[in-house]
Amino acid sequence: MSIQFSKGYKILQKIYRFGGQPMMKDYLSNNYRQKFYFYFGDRHGKTILHATAGSLIGIGEVILLPLDVLRIRAQTNPTAIRGRGIMRIVKTEGTSLYRGASWTAARNAPGSFALFGGSAAFKEYVFHLENYNDATFPQIFLSSIAGASASVMIAQPLDVIKTRVQSQAFEDPLCGITILRKLLVEEGSRALFKGLITKLSVVGPKLVFSFSIAQYLIAYLEKSLVQTQER
Repeated sequence: MSIQFSKGYKILQKIYRFGGQPMMKDYLSNNYRQKFYFYFGDRHGKTILHATAGSLIGIGEVILLPLDVLRIRAQTNPTAIRGRGIMRIVKTEGTSLYRGASWTAARNAPGSFALFGGSAAFKEYVFHLENYNDATFPQIFLSSIAGASASVMIAQPLDVIKTRVQSQAFEDPLCGITILRKLLVEEGSRALFKGLITKLSVVGPKLVFSFSIAQYLIAYLEKSLVQTQER
């Protein structure tokens, strides 16, 4: 069952995040571009705009939280859902499936900001691209490595708390602040970065691959659309 939850969540997450960020970027660009450029300058404003679009989409990712909660529980606390169908779990638990929503949003906001912002910054300051859609696949790939690495490292402490909140039994929950205090007292601050190297080496490459493919395809489609409109 954990495999089913994991596949469903990951597919929907990638579609939402990588498909939603360009739409949010276009919305911000059409309505708030001048403000970004005024406060951050023409060069920095473009990068911050891409990062902000990613951050807002990341916060909205909480709509997929029930699948994430079930995925984590199936992996870390399988007795909590054993012998129960998905519909029965949803009907019984209701809004408790959104437990940890605030921690998820708190993790996704800086994490997605770093993911899209790091990639945009690499294209801007390393490759000096005026139009990010002009990036070659190697440039996209290297930019994705920068963004993914920054995202994983920045989001790690909040991800630890989020995972512990969501892995609890349905009937015996502790709030995130209580879990954080307990973690700091019993395990120390280093526990917030527990598993970081593993995540960088395992999750990082998967994120780089999916992010690179998504950016390449989106850039290709956007350029094709522009060429079609110009004909």
